[in-house]
Amino acid sequence: MNYYSYKLDHDYGLAPNPFGQYCTLAVCKPSIRKNNDLALGDWVIGTGSKKLRNLHHLIFAMKVQGKLTFQEYWEDERFQYKKPKMNGSLVQMFGDNFYHKNPEAKKWIQEPSAHSVVDGDEHKENDLSGRYVLYSEHFYYFGNSSPLIPNEFWDICSEGRNMKSKGIDSNIAVEFIKWVEKNYNVGIHGDPISWEEYLDAHNQTKLNI
Repeated sequence: MNYYSYKLDHDYGLAPNPFGQYCTLAVCKPSIRKNNDLALGDWVIGTGSKKLRNLHHLIFAMKVQGKLTFQEYWEDERFQYKKPKMNGSLVQMFGDNFYHKNPEAKKWIQEPSAHSVVDGDEHKENDLSGRYVLYSEHFYYFGNSSPLIPNEFWDICSEGRNMKSKGIDSNIAVEFIKWVEKNYNVGIHGDPISWEEYLDAHNQTKLNI
């Protein structure tokens, strides 16, 4: 089993997108999504950062149960609810299912989403280089309720900008996952951290799901 860990500098409920039945990782961190060693059953872990003022806190952990190409993700009936609706709730606006190919020109299309509002299309090439969308029903998402990781497990945290995998002590990782599964139920435990920042920037009030 492999473990992949990285720090989040922002958390909009986009990467990861924990809403509905599945937690998905469709954009950002292409080094994880295209990793040749990534296998079903591996864990992807996202922790806090100085920028979010929650260093060494757990934002999410997902056990990878499947992966799809972007076109497969776009067409899969299970994930139609993750296609963004710009006039919908924050959950709908930050849907992550917005890349698909033009069948005639065979060029990638990026549908409008909150991702394009926040970041424009500057991340398109980086997002698509990840090749796959990861999904899971076995996940823990904490967002603004992110708990502090006990310091005996800090080895799983990436201290740099890149993801950490090979350097994670597998024994510590096993005990860390046991800690998560013992203390928390599968599913969502908080709202995305950066929603308040987004609402303030756009003079909006929070919409229900």
